[in-house]
Amino acid sequence: MYVGLTGNPKRRIEEHNLKKEKTTRSYAPFEIILIEKFETRIEAREREKYLKSGIGKEYLKSLL
Repeated sequence: MYVGLTGNPKRRIEEHNLKKEKTTRSYAPFEIILIEKFETRIEAREREKYLKSGIGKEYLKSLL
C-alpha cells in the first residue's frame, strides 16, 4: 500500500508503475483505491500523515 501527496494522481501512479521511483519500484504495480481532494496542501499533508499511521492504515485496509 502506498500513500502519497500529488496534484496529478494519474501521472503519479503511472510514474510508480513505470518504476521511475527507486523507493517504490519493488512494490509495483499500484492501483488507486482512494483519492481525496483538499483545499490546501497543509490539509492534504495532515491527511497523508493520518493515513500513514497505524489507524489510518487499518482504515485503508478496510476499503479493500
